[in-house]
Amino acid sequence: MFPAIITQLALSYSISSTASYLAIVLGVIGITGVMGWRWWKRKQTYHSLNVLPSPPKHWLLGNLPQVLAAVKEKKFFQLLFDWAQQLGPMYVYWIGQPVIILSKPKVIEDTIINGMRDGSLVRSQRTSNAWNDISGPILLGQQGAEWQWRRRTWNPEFTAGSLSKYVEMINQACMQVIESLQETTPAKQVQVDPLFVELTMRVISCLMLGTPVDRKSPSPEGPALNTRKVYEAMSVVSYRFLRVATGEKRWMKYLPTQASRDYWAARRYLEKFLTPRVDLALQLIEKKQPDLGLEISPLFQESMLVKIAAKEPKYTRETLVAEVIELLLAGTDTTAHTLSFAVGELALNPCVFQQAQSIVDQTWRRYGAINTESLKELNYIRAIVKETLRLYSVASGSTSLEAQRDILVEGVVVPRGAKLFWSTLGAGRDPEVYPRPDQFLPERWLEQGKANNPPPMIDFGSGYHRCLGEHLAMLEATVMLAQLLRCFHWELVNGRSSLEELQQNLLIYPSDGMPLRFRLRELELENLKA
Repeated sequence: MFPAIITQLALSYSISSTASYLAIVLGVIGITGVMGWRWWKRKQTYHSLNVLPSPPKHWLLGNLPQVLAAVKEKKFFQLLFDWAQQLGPMYVYWIGQPVIILSKPKVIEDTIINGMRDGSLVRSQRTSNAWNDISGPILLGQQGAEWQWRRRTWNPEFTAGSLSKYVEMINQACMQVIESLQETTPAKQVQVDPLFVELTMRVISCLMLGTPVDRKSPSPEGPALNTRKVYEAMSVVSYRFLRVATGEKRWMKYLPTQASRDYWAARRYLEKFLTPRVDLALQLIEKKQPDLGLEISPLFQESMLVKIAAKEPKYTRETLVAEVIELLLAGTDTTAHTLSFAVGELALNPCVFQQAQSIVDQTWRRYGAINTESLKELNYIRAIVKETLRLYSVASGSTSLEAQRDILVEGVVVPRGAKLFWSTLGAGRDPEVYPRPDQFLPERWLEQGKANNPPPMIDFGSGYHRCLGEHLAMLEATVMLAQLLRCFHWELVNGRSSLEELQQNLLIYPSDGMPLRFRLRELELENLKA
């Protein structure tokens, strides 16, 4: 009896094992078949891109390991530029889907303008999700009607005419930088990048939130602006955007990692700083009176936050907080780092420095101040800013586009679903467009005969999505450079390495903070006043 039972059990086990084995084999075959079909399908879909050069890639992961390593090392835009130098002005890399990189100015400009106008290109979903995941739905993360009403709401606040009334305030913020530098001894080196970050953050915070640019003035509507802590928090959330935009999953912010803890702490800090002001702005609009039992400054009542809350009822508490975070990010790093690279290049180009200083001195003799009138005389200073942006495009493209249908770019069929990105670091060094591309030549933006055909200026984007803060950035940078040239001579402590050793959070910045030594122009200034 027992042998029969044992035989039956053994037979049942054998049948069960065989069935399990067959199920595993069939499962493996099925998964392999699906993966093989998807590989074949992708190969057929993107067959036209095989004509483009591509960096060496892993057989399974493509170029994802290189991209993620560059993001971790804070060198992503540098990687795209290096690949452009090696592979040419149009190449493709693979991170599951193909990403086509463009680095010829005219091609970038035409592709963006035409593609977004006719609807063949839209912001990629991954990039939109990454922007909206910073704190909530924002302008940069929207498309179609949702983007249009936001853009229409903000456009009037950032026109050249609207910003002209803030020249005095910007001057005041710049003079605080000058005063800080005047307090340093000639032998002491000063990292200027943090100074410019404080400058630009105080300006954009004054415009957006009505916080005073004077460090010592109170801000009754909410917590005082601590530029260092706000900047650290913004750096954390902006770096996380870059990680998500290049492949990190959004749900990873919920994992118990240090990066996640840093992200949530940064968000809490920013929201704690902004929420009281957003709530107050909404209360002012709802009650239509300024007296809420709280002293409210004229700066706050005239701030963009209050104007936007009054103008556009679609904005809620959550979306206003998110939008302000976005605009603080956009209005701080871009201009601050551009100023750092500008003063660095001026230190290494004495002829440009002397010409710029002479123009500022002449303007000062004529007007006695930097104001709306004297700014018209400072075209050469603006050209210095443009030349800096050409060589050191700190944003270098902050979003990618996705093809909604097959399109033709430079004779190559870009299939539906492929992504397009661009390297403005590479575009700025295109020798066909910018002769002697490695030289710092502001006059290229002023040469006679260029009035009707100026060099392309793509650093602020193109078409409908051109940078909202372009006029503000140019105004701040021009005033700050003019004030520095009027008051100081300076030299780079670390030489050209300050301009070559770049890092990237979301934007490119000098890794050493751009240390300089300043020398006050006391005797020259006395002659200038006389």
